Amino acid sequence: MNVLWIQAHPETRSLNGFLAEAGQRALRDEGHEVEVSDLYAMGWNPVVDAAAYAHDPARRFQVADAAKQAHAEGTVSADIQAEQEKIDRADTIVVQFPLWWFGMPAILKGWFDRVWHQGYAYGHRGPNGEWIGYGDGFLAGKRALAVVTTGGPAWFYGERGIHGAIDELLFPLQHGMLFYGGAEVLPPVLVTGADRFTPADGDRAAGDLRARLLAIPVTEPVPYRAQNSGDYDENLVLRPDVAPGSTGLGVHVRTGVRPLPPVVPPVPAGTACAAGHPRTR
Repeated sequence: MNVLWIQAHPETRSLNGFLAEAGQRALRDEGHEVEVSDLYAMGWNPVVDAAAYAHDPARRFQVADAAKQAHAEGTVSADIQAEQEKIDRADTIVVQFPLWWFGMPAILKGWFDRVWHQGYAYGHRGPNGEWIGYGDGFLAGKRALAVVTTGGPAWFYGERGIHGAIDELLFPLQHGMLFYGGAEVLPPVLVTGADRFTPADGDRAAGDLRARLLAIPVTEPVPYRAQNSGDYDENLVLRPDVAPGSTGLGVHVRTGVRPLPPVVPPVPAGTACAAGHPRTR
């Protein structure tokens, strides 16, 4: 595999830093190529601005149109172009981050905001002139995997857990960004109770992460419904005969797939829950 590993954590000595190093080493030891975008180490600029698209400041800045024009003319800023070249070289994308306030850190969201722009990541038509997306697009033929740590225990992120089901919390990333771009999205690696980890817990998590990484080529992807599968009508609304009477994010998955288990056992019930807050290291 040619892997692009995108990581977003400010501390290399954190659990995230440890898992990133262990996971990348495991891939390389098996002969896979790994390219890394460590956003904090790079000092990545997460803010969309006109300068990135060589936009004339005298004119109104319409972000999508400016990005599309700059992409066509080859005037997108060098930092964005470099990340797009990494994506083009990869056949597998790993996105690693701690879950902060129910989503990815701002620096990672800003990476998507700037790199995933019109003309590159979306706004394309297929051979018959149809708009493409959700199962087809610039990531077609690639696989994608999210590696996510949380402070709260596993049951907080179950179907009835107070923080919400992890597959729904990750839906914007997995369905709206990765699957929209055409990638086959694998069930996420979820490391729960991260703030309570001991060195032994970290070693066990690294071993389980290694197993998940090396199984990427044979892991079944989440069966999201493709945009042009026939499940949606001309307005891209599910047809009445598809999952009739059901609503919510789960209707966009063909079957009731659930994420694979967390890579470490949940902490025992009754353990102090100070680390259960949705903001986690």
